[in-house]
Amino acid sequence: MADGLNRVMLLGNLGADPELKMTSGGQAVLKLRLATTESYLDRNNTRQERTEWHSVVMWGKRGEALAKFLTKGERIFVEGGLRTSSYEKDGEKRYRTEINATNVILIGRGRGAGDSAGGGGGYERRAPARGGEEGGGRAPSAPAPAAEDFGDFPGDDEIPF
Repeated sequence: MADGLNRVMLLGNLGADPELKMTSGGQAVLKLRLATTESYLDRNNTRQERTEWHSVVMWGKRGEALAKFLTKGERIFVEGGLRTSSYEKDGEKRYRTEINATNVILIGRGRGAGDSAGGGGGYERRAPARGGEEGGGRAPSAPAPAAEDFGDFPGDDEIPF
């Protein structure tokens, strides 16, 4: 069997404003820094948090469209695959692993000082960008999608943070 599966799904907050660049060939590339935080109990039953930082890249018109909406602190769901590349720095070979995003769903602002701890405070759900490269995403004035549009995506009260 030669086929494999390379799929990543992340739910987290943007740690910086997105960076939109154009390649020499004129293709847009959007670079995102995404923080995912997990909560767990240590041996002493003390709640601990562990934050992982991820480099996310989205190519094409969808990346261009998302650059207009996303800002630092925004809570997003990212779906895509891992890509590893190598480069040389100071004569030493180094590797970089990124998430090549195929879908981004805007969830709303991340939990912060103004949000309630009970879940749901300050969140706004919007539909994912759909369609081909022409699609982009929904304009902010678009009506909120029905709950069925999100399939098995957990509600705010089900997210274990």
